[in-house]
Amino acid sequence: MTRRRLNLLDKPYFIWAALFIIAPLIMVLYYALTDKSGTFTINNFAQIPAYFSTILLSVLYGLAATVICLILGYPFAYLLAKHTERTQRTIVLLVMLPMWMNFLIRTYSLMTILGDTGVINSALNALHLGTAHLINTPGAVILGMVYNFLPYMILPIYSVLSKLDGSLLEAAQDLGSNRVHTFSRVVLPMSLPGLLSGVTMVFVPCVSTFYITQKLGGGQIVLIGDVIEAQFQTANNYNLGASLSFVLMIMIFICLGVMNHFDDGRNAEGGMVL
Repeated sequence: MTRRRLNLLDKPYFIWAALFIIAPLIMVLYYALTDKSGTFTINNFAQIPAYFSTILLSVLYGLAATVICLILGYPFAYLLAKHTERTQRTIVLLVMLPMWMNFLIRTYSLMTILGDTGVINSALNALHLGTAHLINTPGAVILGMVYNFLPYMILPIYSVLSKLDGSLLEAAQDLGSNRVHTFSRVVLPMSLPGLLSGVTMVFVPCVSTFYITQKLGGGQIVLIGDVIEAQFQTANNYNLGASLSFVLMIMIFICLGVMNHFDDGRNAEGGMVL
């Protein structure tokens, strides 16, 4: 295939990127730097310090959910990569199965489970153990994040671990390394691209989510995504909403930059962050 034909194949991608990536970013920046009359102003950014506590809370919730996903996802992916290919395909299918279900339905299912008259409390009542208030709590919000985004941690890590050369592990053992040293010096460094990719894919949506907090937090927990959604849907203040979105976007770019800084790309097959 000639270079000219390759260039023609690139055109649809550039058109798509211009329409759905570059143009929206320009619109966000335009609204962030103007007022309702369209006049240039930086007053929208001047209001952002009032939301620093909300941004910090969003980051803390995102970090908590990401750490839990990492603690659960890495061992799962590690053990999964050790099974036969047939078993791996079956388990990967089961991991991906919830992702085929609508995000809203998955969140509503947790409301049914955690509600005061939900599945868990019904079981506790049947056992005469009383009831527990699980819904509309920070734990419910973090659980919702973990439940919805855990597959995004498992799959990138599994993708890298499944491609590890078994001869490297055998060579490490032949050189006197025990299982702990083999894991810390061979497996973990080589799985770092998938780990960083998983962390990014979980942390970014956790920080910016708003539907999970509304349904599982009952409006008592407000994150930056809730504030942005309210500016666009309720307050009709597109300019402030755009400025907050721009700040959130900068935070996400910083996160991606930090992740790529630690990922030198030498073992990036199947696991690059960007």
